[in-house]
Amino acid sequence: MKRILFSVLTFIGLTAQAQIKMPAASPTQTLSQDFGMGKIEITYSRPALKGRAAFGNGSVLAPTGALWRTGANGATKLNFTQPVTIGGKLLAAGTYALFTIPGQTEWTIIINTNSTGWGSFSYKEAEDVVRFQVKPTTTSNSTENFTINVDDINPETANISLKWANTLVNIPVSTDIKTTIRAQVKEATSAANVNPNVYSTAANFYYDVDKDYKNALFFVEKAITANPKAYWLLLLKGKAQKQLGDKAGAKASAEACIKLATDEKNDDYIRNGKELLASL
Repeated sequence: MKRILFSVLTFIGLTAQAQIKMPAASPTQTLSQDFGMGKIEITYSRPALKGRAAFGNGSVLAPTGALWRTGANGATKLNFTQPVTIGGKLLAAGTYALFTIPGQTEWTIIINTNSTGWGSFSYKEAEDVVRFQVKPTTTSNSTENFTINVDDINPETANISLKWANTLVNIPVSTDIKTTIRAQVKEATSAANVNPNVYSTAANFYYDVDKDYKNALFFVEKAITANPKAYWLLLLKGKAQKQLGDKAGAKASAEACIKLATDEKNDDYIRNGKELLASL
């Protein structure tokens, strides 16, 4: 009797431990992209075409005119670690769900506050934060697995791209970094002892991002005072002078850049200095 009981318990134990693990039909992907002063984080599942039509009337995946979870399985999650603007509306930092309604010539993009639901089954329009339309484009290459990326990344703008089959949809996202960085520049340059690199960083911000060429020139000149042989700063000075209409000053700065870069055998800045001269 004890042997029978032992055998039964052993069988039950082995049965409880036995498992068969299979790859997910729509594997989950989480991506994190630095953007602005923070990050965009996206978690979604990636269904495959498997010979089926992704979109269109009669599609079993994402039919035209029907609400789509924009992936598979749970709701597609968008997490922004800083405030962003989507569809003309400012969204606070936080996690949202992404839903879409595919169309032949226009897609409806929906940002919703319920990011914990399963697919679109618990979707409620009342929980929408913003709805807006974008136009899809047709790609020459087909994408087998539904793919979300963050593309066309600039300091304050990017696109959340949706790719599947021969369809590409871009969702424009923007953020404000200028206000934050201006405050940082003011604080850093007001210190009792300012590191000259702070002036260089400020000059690059005002030139490249803020397009405030007067402040770019002001700070690059402070940086050059601390490091007069910095040919890269002289190039930046010449570019700011050009934008402000001072061609003579830009010419002098470009020539000084070329001379110092030649002494240091830096071909890149020699070429950049000559390009600036040619543009005047």
